[in-house]
Amino acid sequence: MIEKIKTMQIQHNFSLKKYNTFGIEAKAKSFVEVSNTEELAQILKEHQNEKLFILGGGSNMLLTQDIDALVIHVNLKGKKVLKEEDDYVWVQGNAGENWHEFVIWNIHQDFGGIENMSLIPGNVGTTPIQNIGAYGAEIKDTFVSCEAMKIDTQEILTFTNEDCKFGYRESIFKNEAKNQYVITSVTFKLTKTNHKINTSYGAIDGELAKHGITNPTLKEVSDAVIAIRQSKLPDPAVLGNSGSFFKNPIVPKSVYEKAHTRYPEMPHYTVGENEVKVPAGWLIEQAGFKGKRFGDAGVHTLQALVLVNYGNATGQEILNVSKEIQKTILEKFGIAIEAEVNII
Repeated sequence: MIEKIKTMQIQHNFSLKKYNTFGIEAKAKSFVEVSNTEELAQILKEHQNEKLFILGGGSNMLLTQDIDALVIHVNLKGKKVLKEEDDYVWVQGNAGENWHEFVIWNIHQDFGGIENMSLIPGNVGTTPIQNIGAYGAEIKDTFVSCEAMKIDTQEILTFTNEDCKFGYRESIFKNEAKNQYVITSVTFKLTKTNHKINTSYGAIDGELAKHGITNPTLKEVSDAVIAIRQSKLPDPAVLGNSGSFFKNPIVPKSVYEKAHTRYPEMPHYTVGENEVKVPAGWLIEQAGFKGKRFGDAGVHTLQALVLVNYGNATGQEILNVSKEIQKTILEKFGIAIEAEVNII
């Protein structure tokens, strides 16, 4: 059954399997795709008394049940240069643009600042929500502002970097503004000259050295990041996953020191004066979960942070694996780890 609203089609009992990177079979009560802000405003206004679910790239969620709501797939395309100065350029990407393709588009024009975040799954519009990051870079480093439509009034507001209250995988959109806005576009300030090449984090330097590169370009940094990610992370098109399932826990020094006494090889990064970040992947691997499989749900063989769907796992089965990991790590290390993905 399909009902038409102008050029948009609302479909019912709609499969979301192709709209989530875990490849979970779940149904939406109804589903519509919007391709511009006018369509988005119209749908929000006409269905304001219904339960709504906003869907972006589907890369940061685990569906554990059918969605008893109108799922609005935000598919706003477009990217453009807003203004340029001698050393900087302001670039805007619409919410439905694929993030990795947006990164590559900027690199091709020699615009720098987001190359370390190559190959992160998802769309441009969801990047500020999570303050995504990788290899020493985060969205907040280059983020200028985003435009977001208020769901109940359809008014478009601008959120500055400061407004977004960015933290580690955190923003206002995950807290006090949660479920109140739909991000429609994001603007970044990138370098045109004097690029701040960052190769110190992770294995980037080692990857570049393998190719004899000592003074890398933006593209060479991006290529190195892509090679590293592809060597460790499964392609969602081949093996269902949502990238890193857990956040790296940030714990008080006292908690870390207690665990470190028992496990002196535990890696860590100092955060401020009184906190320490511990790699969740290391904890999961030490707890014996790396490569472990529970039916069609499991932990990836090369990267313990990644939970995978080997074919027909349900969202609940993957969630159960994640809970078992959390329980074991808390018991073994006295450290609580949180899911990075949204559990639906």
